[in-house]
Amino acid sequence: MSFDAGLADKVIRLREILEGLQGGAMVAFSGGADSALLAVEAHRVLGSRFLAVIADSPTLPRAELESALAFGTEHGFAVEVVRTREMENPAFVANDAYRCYHCKRELFTSMESLARERGMANLLFGAIADDAGDWRPGMKAASELGVRAPLLEAGFTKRDVRARSGELGLETADKPSSACLSSRFPQGRPIGLEDLARVERAEALLKRLGFTQCRVRLQADAARIEVEPHELERAVSGEVRAEIVEGMKALGFRFVSLDLEAFRSGSLSARPSEMNHGIGRNS
Repeated sequence: MSFDAGLADKVIRLREILEGLQGGAMVAFSGGADSALLAVEAHRVLGSRFLAVIADSPTLPRAELESALAFGTEHGFAVEVVRTREMENPAFVANDAYRCYHCKRELFTSMESLARERGMANLLFGAIADDAGDWRPGMKAASELGVRAPLLEAGFTKRDVRARSGELGLETADKPSSACLSSRFPQGRPIGLEDLARVERAEALLKRLGFTQCRVRLQADAARIEVEPHELERAVSGEVRAEIVEGMKALGFRFVSLDLEAFRSGSLSARPSEMNHGIGRNS
């Protein structure tokens, strides 16, 4: 996958930003396409003055943790696992429109502490230009704590991230977007450990059946399944449908539904103004 002159300029700008970081940098690394590219580029520029950090908590699927650690090994850098405690924060568990703010603030605060221990002066995360116009309360936490987003500063879009990742041969170039398991909860429904584990197992079931981009959203005592539009027909085909229903009910879901709007990020999220009117936001 090649990239154009416009992207080449952004790569140069990204390197300039990273080269200008005095005192080393710590990158919030999730294993997704954006943070993976940032980690690789930071490692290439900063070498031993770079450290990748992944937040581990019940909201992170075990498969994603394993994949992120394997990615670091494959590309020659260590990934430090930081145990975050957002589940001990009542404001996070309450699951209002600022849930991501509380989660990211917990992560960045933990990174600050580790950075002081390791003598690193800069904290980075993988926000991109596409995030700037969306409802991203996590970016407020980054701003408050001085966490920088070099990809965003250099003007990278999601398309740029995938093109540059392809140029570097990164396995994350075409990785489907992901989000922590708490995003499967309707806002206002408290986030519980049992439900987190149930959603994780439910999505693992769908992936075993070959659905790569999928979500299992909690709706009362039902599982609302989202898959890609081209996979809707397969999801309701006889044998696959039976396996899905049997598996979901074995996990304790009373009802199993397939969302005909198909997969879309943030389908259970709402901005504060929308919550005041009882309106959910689809994106």
